[in-house]
Amino acid sequence: MRVHVLLFDAGTDSEGIHSLEIAGRTVVLLFENPDDAERYAGLLEAQDFPVPTVEALDREDVDLFCREAGYEARLIESGFVPSNDEERLFMAPPQSNRDVSNWKDDAVSNEAVSDGGVAEQQGVEPARQGLETEPESNPELDELRRRLEGLL
Repeated sequence: MRVHVLLFDAGTDSEGIHSLEIAGRTVVLLFENPDDAERYAGLLEAQDFPVPTVEALDREDVDLFCREAGYEARLIESGFVPSNDEERLFMAPPQSNRDVSNWKDDAVSNEAVSDGGVAEQQGVEPARQGLETEPESNPELDELRRRLEGLL
């Protein structure tokens, strides 16, 4: 089965995968529907987050990568409807982001992309969506964010 993940600097030595920090767990979202992944990427961009690339990968490869890195892989199925606050983060990013300006510098080692297309990353700090810093307010982006959130 193919799933869609959000990658930053895809295909480069500093490639990183988008993740959420939830209750001390690092969660990687695996979107079944590419349109859902593109929508989530657009919401990240509206929050002045670095623009991710949506990549289709084999689920088994992503699951293996997540297990080896100590991350939790969470499949977001087509038609997914959140039932609690935590699951709402799978549909729309939190209002504030963790500062990721130096995530590329934190890479200890980064191997080549494997046959399945998943970066073999050991010691690489993922680009994370957390709750540490408030992004700068931009009225145009705030309006776009409100309209996009209204669609949910």
